[in-house]
Amino acid sequence: MGLVISPLIALMQDQVDALVQNGVAAAFYNSTLDSRQKNEIRRQAQQGELDLLYVAPETLNSPGFRDFIEDLPLALIAVDEAHCVSQWGHDFRPEYLQITHLRDHFSSAPLLALTATADPQTQKEIRERLGLTQEPVFSSSFDRPNIRYQITVKDAGREQLLDFIRANHSGQAGIVYVLSRTNTEEIAAWLSQKGVTALPYHAGLEPDLRRKHQARFLREDGMVMVATIAFGMGIDKPNVRFVAHLGIPKSVEAYYQETGRAGRDGEPASAWMAYSLDDVVKLRRMIEGGEGAEAFKRLGGQKLNAMLGLCETVNCRRQSLLSYFGEDHNGNCAGCDNCLQPPKTWDATIAAQKALSAVYRTGQRFGAGHVIDVLLGKETEKGIQNSHNKLSVFGVGKELEKRQWDSVFRQLVAADYLEVDLEGYGTFKLNPKSWAVLKEGQKVWLREDPPARKIEKTSRRDKSTPREPVVLDGQEATLFEALRSLRAQLANEQNLPAYVVFHDSALREMVAQRPKTLTEFARIPGVGETKLKRYGEAFLEVLRRA
Repeated sequence: MGLVISPLIALMQDQVDALVQNGVAAAFYNSTLDSRQKNEIRRQAQQGELDLLYVAPETLNSPGFRDFIEDLPLALIAVDEAHCVSQWGHDFRPEYLQITHLRDHFSSAPLLALTATADPQTQKEIRERLGLTQEPVFSSSFDRPNIRYQITVKDAGREQLLDFIRANHSGQAGIVYVLSRTNTEEIAAWLSQKGVTALPYHAGLEPDLRRKHQARFLREDGMVMVATIAFGMGIDKPNVRFVAHLGIPKSVEAYYQETGRAGRDGEPASAWMAYSLDDVVKLRRMIEGGEGAEAFKRLGGQKLNAMLGLCETVNCRRQSLLSYFGEDHNGNCAGCDNCLQPPKTWDATIAAQKALSAVYRTGQRFGAGHVIDVLLGKETEKGIQNSHNKLSVFGVGKELEKRQWDSVFRQLVAADYLEVDLEGYGTFKLNPKSWAVLKEGQKVWLREDPPARKIEKTSRRDKSTPREPVVLDGQEATLFEALRSLRAQLANEQNLPAYVVFHDSALREMVAQRPKTLTEFARIPGVGETKLKRYGEAFLEVLRRA
């Protein structure tokens, strides 16, 4: 029997359901089972009836389970989501550190560590902590060529999100990540009012309601989940067509993992993000205000800076993303906004000097809003009280609009020409790089932000872009819907998500190939021996009637 250590109960359930559908004798052992169910799983394991047993690290370390497992002949120990072992990672689970004790007892069983979101530093720590420093590493590409990346400046966040969904993914499943629990409920309710079927998900919801929402998302078509990062690794729905972020994630690893929920069936999908300087300030304040050691906070700041760099780059986003994970890409991916519509840059040296000078003249005690008012020459109560309307920099920035000054300050912070005082209220402070621009005239080039709320429908005309899904119409569309209806019926009878029976891509192949016999049906990708026996005749009957 193989033992799989997995961090999420919801993920275990989905994986075991899918394995059983494919004829694998699999089970899970966790806190959702009652004593009778646990005893039955133990009996199956002791009798050699299981191929795979899934267990959470917390259960693995409990004395009762440890005594039980130590009497079993294990053929394999697999550590899923192995980046959780890294204390420097974004999903650290201290229980994972106990896995080495298990390996000491089962020294003859191979140990396999698996992850999809580890940068070189995290990979190194996984090998060290699990005693795999001398073992081979099998690494495939981090590239997800079917995902199109788009990152834009937050202007009217909700409206931008709605424009994006309506233009590109109307009626399709998606996940929207936000930074706070309150936002999940507000935005889900707002989207629902606008005709988008949406539900909230966050750690503060009642557990039963949280499970209900997750079950609906997995089983229903066209559902959008608005969530915090609590809605994370346990989602393996293959036909999620988009992942959107209203706010910037803490790290490139988190961004990659969250966007990786999209397009798991290989069909085209989107990763869209809208962010602002305020998002960055909030996250930096959270990092600095955390209880971790200074080294941990410093690393968190570096990871956020790398994420901000991905947002602000004028180069191919796929190239930048893969470079973070130590993988080369020649750029020109034709699958990100920077490649499809290359951004323009401008010599912003004079604008930067004005911005930095305004920060200095106002005493380095104010944030972007007030400093921009000074640059635009706006007579405000705050400005008059501090005599800022009499400064030499008052009104020197009228050649740019407020939105353009917002962009200048955001990019100066991203490029470390300006610091944000996290102990105050997000006020700006100069640093050595600031003075290099002010006194030495160092050149500053910035990107032009796109016009506000200009959301364009996804275009993939370039031959190198990800393929479009086959568009079905007429009789083919009718047959496809008939197959979907049968799939939904079979899934409901077994209390399973529809995709566990067959993916949409398999149904499209059935429409395209029109198999008439079980032998022909077996050639459809995704049809194994168990599914052939279980579902073959039912689907053939629908196909024959077409």
